[in-house]
Amino acid sequence: MKAFHFLVLLALAVAFSFASAFDPSPLQDFCVAIPEPKNAVFVNGKFCKNPNLTVAGDFSISGLNIPAFTGNRVGSNVTLVNVDKIPGLNTLGISLARLDFAPNGGLNPPHTHPRATEILVVVEGTLYVGFVTSNPNRLFTKVLYPGDVFVFPIGLIHFQFNIAKTNAVAFAGLSSQNPGVITIANAVFGPNPPINPDVLAKAFQLDNYTVEKLQKLFASA
Repeated sequence: MKAFHFLVLLALAVAFSFASAFDPSPLQDFCVAIPEPKNAVFVNGKFCKNPNLTVAGDFSISGLNIPAFTGNRVGSNVTLVNVDKIPGLNTLGISLARLDFAPNGGLNPPHTHPRATEILVVVEGTLYVGFVTSNPNRLFTKVLYPGDVFVFPIGLIHFQFNIAKTNAVAFAGLSSQNPGVITIANAVFGPNPPINPDVLAKAFQLDNYTVEKLQKLFASA
């Protein structure tokens, strides 16, 4: 019986050693995503286009040279190029984003990507960036200038903040065709339906009035 238990544990260990939290590896050259399921194969949450009907446009998009609007409440804008923008990204485990920041404090607020590691390169301006580890919470920060690169590990809370008087622009690669994003303040104070204020008051050591005020603010975001 002990030998059997050992073999079971060994089998589980081997299985888990091959487990991956990232997008599955494709079993074909490409799987261009299409919304129409007729005569298609379902892979990684998308239907695959017939390879014989695939064209170069399935792997291309234009416009990332155009600055995005940053006159919003946080002073930033993220233009994400994921599988919904380039259908040819389906099953390839990668996506891209352009990040635009307004001068004097444009902020990409603390957030996480549940399915992707992010690698960011600054091409214009000066950014203060950082991420926080899981418990015990340790903060890693750095000031980045054009040409500097920084990595944000998968699932960890991170941010980018423009500390200069000029616009800032960065590009980021993400290790998923659909990395997802959870903006912490919005997720905590702005979900639908809202979290019970008593829960948030105790968690953040705030009074209920402040919590309800924040909930109204983020509910309208």
